[in-house]
Amino acid sequence: MAEKPFIIAISGKSGCGNSTVSRLLSERLGFRLVNYTLRNMARERFPHLPETEALAKVLELAKTDDSWDRSLDSRQAELAREGDSVVGSRLAAWVVPEADLKVYLSGSVEARAGRIHFREGGSPAEKLAFTAARDDSDHARYLELYGIDNDDYRFCDLVINTERFSAEEEVDLIMGAARLKQARKG
Repeated sequence: MAEKPFIIAISGKSGCGNSTVSRLLSERLGFRLVNYTLRNMARERFPHLPETEALAKVLELAKTDDSWDRSLDSRQAELAREGDSVVGSRLAAWVVPEADLKVYLSGSVEARAGRIHFREGGSPAEKLAFTAARDDSDHARYLELYGIDNDDYRFCDLVINTERFSAEEEVDLIMGAARLKQARKG
């Protein structure tokens, strides 16, 4: 029988550095990065459309059809189970319950909005308002779809305040926790 893969699930709200930390960690460990998004689904489902149009179409359809979110989360969990992996998404710690290490990246809405502003430009005040509104919208959607309260991450093995560490330091912390988990597993 094949050995069960070692899965690290990394979650956090928009602007917490989830994608960056997941990518850096997967590279360091040599694990597969699973970061399946609506953009990926759009490319798969509407390959004949330009990427921006395909994504816009999926986003519009997802507003009134929960199956898009459910399919996305299901596919991400399925990909994670295919081998040693780092799963990075807002709900990874919840939708991959068998993950060996569950990590939550936290940060104030102001800090996260600042990162988004740095990455995307625009008005800092608009990015703050957008990030706060997105937090509220995501929270309501996850509660309605799955009964998940993404403000309750007490079940995670490791919670990192991203305002206190660089992405590289966060990866070091996760690597240490992963080594402990692997030692207990093996």
